[in-house]
Amino acid sequence: MIKNFQNTFRELHIFLILWLTQSFSSLGSAMTAFALVIWSYQEQGSALVTSLLTICSYAPYVLLSIFAGALSDRWNKKTTILLSDSFAALCTVSVFILLSTDKLQIWHLYLINTLNGLMNTVQQPASDVSISLLAPEKHYQKVSGMRSLSNSLVTILTPVLATSLLSFTSIRVVILFDFITFATAFVALLFFVKIPQIKNRSSTGRTTILQSAKSGLRYLMDNRGILDLILFLAVINFTASIFNAALPAMILSRAGGGEFALGMVNMVTGIAMMTGSILVAFLPPPKSRVRVICNCLLFSMSTENFMLAFGRNTPVWCLGAILGWVFIPVMSANMDVLFRTIIPIEMQGRVYSARNTLQFFTIPLGYLCGGFLIDKVFEPFMAVQSLDSVYVTLVGAGKGSGAALLFLVIGIFGALSCLPFLADRNIWKLEE
Repeated sequence: MIKNFQNTFRELHIFLILWLTQSFSSLGSAMTAFALVIWSYQEQGSALVTSLLTICSYAPYVLLSIFAGALSDRWNKKTTILLSDSFAALCTVSVFILLSTDKLQIWHLYLINTLNGLMNTVQQPASDVSISLLAPEKHYQKVSGMRSLSNSLVTILTPVLATSLLSFTSIRVVILFDFITFATAFVALLFFVKIPQIKNRSSTGRTTILQSAKSGLRYLMDNRGILDLILFLAVINFTASIFNAALPAMILSRAGGGEFALGMVNMVTGIAMMTGSILVAFLPPPKSRVRVICNCLLFSMSTENFMLAFGRNTPVWCLGAILGWVFIPVMSANMDVLFRTIIPIEMQGRVYSARNTLQFFTIPLGYLCGGFLIDKVFEPFMAVQSLDSVYVTLVGAGKGSGAALLFLVIGIFGALSCLPFLADRNIWKLEE
């Protein structure tokens, strides 16, 4: 067993350096984002205004991803990641300066998030392909589990550390910590990580950017199982984005909620994801990855939304977070292994970028719908309900009850949306 551990460590040691340092940097970025969400909601008191922060991040990502993948397949992966991270750091510096001079406004954050989203459009496919280049195929499931584990730890630590720093210091200290994490990841990647180049690049160099982008879409059209699976995730992302837009609005507004309650729910979400990540890292490959993916999403959609809708206190909300997120890393890892083993590595940048456009275009739509529905539909609707109304009986009264009613609606929609894809023959053919 010790020998197997030593062999695994030797085969993955470069990946481990990149994984650990980039995860540390992600923690700093997530803490800054968390602090700015709280700042914007306290300043504006609007779920729609806060949701627009995420919309601005995802809009350029969705619109330009399909072309970014073609560039990613041509460019040096290491240089692309270094430049993208440096640009993101400059954006964070600008936030720090505006805060220090008391000139920060919400439109500044919209602009900065848009620029960050633009750079992430190029960085993400480069990072995805780098994992395939650094990790042997036999370790793909283990690597996916480790990445889910780090994401889970970031989710756990972000609200705890960010809330603690906000309570005892200020948002500027959170941003300073972000700088430290960026510098650590930058130095490690620059001096200690060598990302191999893709061997078969001749055909890519002879094609135009538009032709390369079309080839990613053409690959998906020719592989309907992968395309249908991506569209399945697009529907789930739409529901999840409405969920993410509604969660801060409900917990920060409801009696028994607040910043501490929001932090607890986010922390428990991270613990649940960490548990699922550890599980998938050590489990043997399943007989049917497609069945695991579909069943995990159906279970998630059928649990947490209803717990948040009917729950009136933090323990119930935390229980919902456990049920909703514990199997998401299992789903994600199996999805990742399917894609990495089926899609040729020389095509992955273009295909992943086409996937990003198709799978994630519903995220800004979901955030926009979520913020609008809370501010303009569900909260006004619940505000005029009498105390003996069936809606008040189900989800309670007062500010935040409209968001709770929205959770009930998306719970039903999310569960029903899984059923057509469970019967999709093209998806099941991926098992062949």
